[in-house]
Amino acid sequence: MAKEKEVKTNAMRILEQNKISYQVLTYECDEFIEGTKVADLVGLSYRNVFKTLVALGKSGQYYVFVIPVDQELDLKKAAKAVGEKSVTMLPLKDLTNVTGYIRGGCTAIGMKKQFVTVIHKSCETIDMITVSGGKPGCQVQLSVKDYIKASRGKTADITADLSTEISN
Repeated sequence: MAKEKEVKTNAMRILEQNKISYQVLTYECDEFIEGTKVADLVGLSYRNVFKTLVALGKSGQYYVFVIPVDQELDLKKAAKAVGEKSVTMLPLKDLTNVTGYIRGGCTAIGMKKQFVTVIHKSCETIDMITVSGGKPGCQVQLSVKDYIKASRGKTADITADLSTEISN
């Protein structure tokens, strides 16, 4: 019987080096899939699955923002959380060069450089968080406490106020 090989990503290696336990969740992925669809594919609530966004501050510094998949980043709140006058989303064409990851596989753990990372404060109300595992088709689920430690993140209110309630 052939043994199925699990290809470890940089994020997984870092979690293991830090003795952080995690679970790998996989799904079929031939092209970029929106975060809400990923949550549906792995069978988790939108409030537990977070997406990783990268922004550029007015100062020229890069920042990482991690928010629930069904939310939108509020650029003014994000700028305030990192002490910048303003931030803009990193152009997609620059993502791999800056982070080492590709769209759909970007995670705050194991980027080329350690950037200031801010995680939406709603993570404080859940036990487990699910984020990209470092490649499309792969998510990792771990405790919020361990994720904050591994990403060297802090929490803040960084999402736009959406008028609709989270339904999933």
